[in-house]
Amino acid sequence: MGEEYILALDQGSTTSRAILFDRAGQVKAAAQEPLRSILPRPGWVEHDAQALWESAATALNTVLQAVPEARHRVVAMGIANQRETVVAWDKRTGQAVAPAISWQCRRTADLCQTLKNRGLEAFVRQKTGLPLDPYFSATKIHWLFQEHADLVRLAKAGRLAVGTVDSWLLFQLSGGQHLTDVSNAARTLLMNLRTLSWDQELLDLFEVPSAILPEIVDSAGIGVPVQGDWFSRPVPVLGILGDQQASLFGHGCLRPGMVKSTYGTGAFVLMNTGMTPVASPEALLSTVAWRMDGVTHYALEGSVFSSGSAVEWLRDNLKVISDVGESEALAQSVEDTAGVYFVPAFVGLGAPYWDSYARGTVVGLTRGAQAAHLVRAVLEASAFQTRDIVETMAQESGYPVTQLSVDGGMSRNRFFSQFQADILGVPVAVAPYQELTALGAAAMAAHGLGWDVVPWMATSRASDWYRPTMEAALRDRRYREWKKAVARARNWAEGSGG
Repeated sequence: MGEEYILALDQGSTTSRAILFDRAGQVKAAAQEPLRSILPRPGWVEHDAQALWESAATALNTVLQAVPEARHRVVAMGIANQRETVVAWDKRTGQAVAPAISWQCRRTADLCQTLKNRGLEAFVRQKTGLPLDPYFSATKIHWLFQEHADLVRLAKAGRLAVGTVDSWLLFQLSGGQHLTDVSNAARTLLMNLRTLSWDQELLDLFEVPSAILPEIVDSAGIGVPVQGDWFSRPVPVLGILGDQQASLFGHGCLRPGMVKSTYGTGAFVLMNTGMTPVASPEALLSTVAWRMDGVTHYALEGSVFSSGSAVEWLRDNLKVISDVGESEALAQSVEDTAGVYFVPAFVGLGAPYWDSYARGTVVGLTRGAQAAHLVRAVLEASAFQTRDIVETMAQESGYPVTQLSVDGGMSRNRFFSQFQADILGVPVAVAPYQELTALGAAAMAAHGLGWDVVPWMATSRASDWYRPTMEAALRDRRYREWKKAVARARNWAEGSGG
């Protein structure tokens, strides 16, 4: 038969990536297509849903053309995706009927605050493990119904489908199946964390009809066949995971207490908590990691909304750097930040603050501050935010964090990775390549085939280690000053609808 491949589709906030893996979990070929974000108002972030699908389809075609025999030798597909982003489409035509509202979008901040004022946050968190925040899908779906009258008409006619990006991609690939896996459904504010089903009380609260939502399935072994002429024979989709859960799996964080952080547009820190959800009173997300072989694995998560996007802001808005790679040398060109702290709350603050009204802030400026100090402060900010989350995780889970596994573009920045180890006080292990999300989705599909994926996990062993060198007293002082800067940024836009 020849070599067998698994094809992973990793659809993210700025790119769609298609990665071809061989039987050993090694990358055979990869392709990437950009995806443009639409910013219609401050704090609002959208995608053109059709353009999103087209970028994914182009990436798939490109990688299959790069390895012509792959059309005959792919035996399964895995999907990883940006999670809370909402897509609405007509089931009859397969066409999107509204903009895709991004996970980054803050347009429903006032609705979330109204529900909090009604005392509903504890009720929602008890059912879902999530806070009331615009980050999640339910308030976005509610907003779409309020603002797009056609959606109400389509829903009444039984033609409306609404789902996260995995559902949109799977609908297109399968020729009309409307499904989602538990890791994505857990991010909607509509799934009960313990029953793993849509919760009628939550559907009623957010005024979301259950008929428009996808069927919830396991993360592995779904078995939905891909339609069309992608392959020369039937190929099933056997793995679906939200991108950060896929990265957790790709890192090989299979035991309780293991932690990873992925630095992309945002930064996402996840801890495996085993087969029992860990309740977080208010700071972190208790969520599903994956479900396979009938067993559900849970995780604690903390999300940083702006990480790599803050470095892009230096490049695109301030023109301080012409390429994100320049940030490392600039940061290392100065001994410290000269007292400058940067809080990248462009779209509010995520865990552990959950402040939709926080805004980006620079404090500590003096006449001596230079561009290099600001660049260094921007890089340090992601490390500080990660410490915010890791400390909270250790407290709430009872698992001491002794190592952080990292991936994503910023993990390749040597200054950043060293500072991350310094400010945490634990070793940081950098993954050998940046395809951990795609690897996780492919490994989940491989598991669905019955393959042994333990060797796949070996491919995510660290290639670089960074060990803390900062004195404890300095570490603690720097972190106290960071917390003061965060206090200045919080509640800035409160009452403005910001």
